Amino acid sequence: MLNVQTYGGGLWHTWFDRDLSVAGRVIVRARDGSFLHKLVKVKRPLLRVPTLAIHLNRTVNTDGFKPNLETHLVPLLATKPEEAPAESKEKGTSASKAAHHPLLMQILSDELGCDVDDIVNIELNICDTQPSCLGGANNEFIFSGRLDNLASSYCALRALVDSCGSPGDLSSEHAIRMVALFDNEEVGSDSYQGAGAPTMFQAMRRIVGSLANSYAGESAFDRAIRQSFLVSADMAHGVHPNFMDKHEEHHRPEMHKGLVIKHNANQRYATSGVTSFLFKEVAKLHNLPTQEFVVRNDMGCGSTIGPILASGVGIRTVDCGIAQLSMHSVREVCGKEDIDIAYKHFKAFYQTFSSIDRKLIVD
Repeated sequence: MLNVQTYGGGLWHTWFDRDLSVAGRVIVRARDGSFLHKLVKVKRPLLRVPTLAIHLNRTVNTDGFKPNLETHLVPLLATKPEEAPAESKEKGTSASKAAHHPLLMQILSDELGCDVDDIVNIELNICDTQPSCLGGANNEFIFSGRLDNLASSYCALRALVDSCGSPGDLSSEHAIRMVALFDNEEVGSDSYQGAGAPTMFQAMRRIVGSLANSYAGESAFDRAIRQSFLVSADMAHGVHPNFMDKHEEHHRPEMHKGLVIKHNANQRYATSGVTSFLFKEVAKLHNLPTQEFVVRNDMGCGSTIGPILASGVGIRTVDCGIAQLSMHSVREVCGKEDIDIAYKHFKAFYQTFSSIDRKLIVD
């Protein structure tokens, strides 16, 4: 068995009876004595978390499936664990090797083409081996793991690249176009690589300083922040056809209907009347649909990195996302058309926001 830790608020029951494997980062000692970060993904089914047979759990369909995350969510790796070679026993093992199963370490070394002894540390995640695909009667859906939030990340990055594809794209630009991709949003963003770290604003400060040259004053960066606009793009809750009462009656985002703009009076989302107007104006000029989401008053509301970044330095922010179903499941679903709409909306934002923003006059 292979011990694991749960991360964030997953729908853990969906991980049972799936063909699972591992992916992540391995630190390898090179021949010259340096240490290399290597990415690894074992594509073949390596692990499985089997459910208990109905005959041994007769009330599961009436009482619900309530696995203990410490004892019931441990994946099965092998039935005949091989012992470490005698030579390794004589030499002793490092702390990292002692902490991990020798079979797993051997599999990683085979994938990376290195010796087991050259692996000095690992940082792995369990993942589903089933590849993403199109589905539905008309192939209108995308079935995939981790749509939340790789879908938004892909659309944003692709839009940034394509909005700067030719020299003319930036000839009249008055702003700096950028995208920031963060980790650990599901657990609060307070990490080295999360939105709670100062990395993005440190990068912006350096950009302002390098472009302003001798003009740079004490408040150049502060003025730049006040003129900036942040699109916090995280996936949104599409209305579930079997649970429509979970949505506020007049705010039920649907798939294939465009980006969802999220509102919350308690500041769980950073959208304001001004920022939603500006973002929707971009869509209007390019004939792109948008939707609105407000959580029911009798239900809790999730949050995003939007309020963290907006409150950190006082930057105008809109929270938006692509409507999806099965959020936080091992296998999620969104509309194929919405990926195209999100890409076009983000690209239009990069290309036209500066000109729209200059038309907004505060009376």
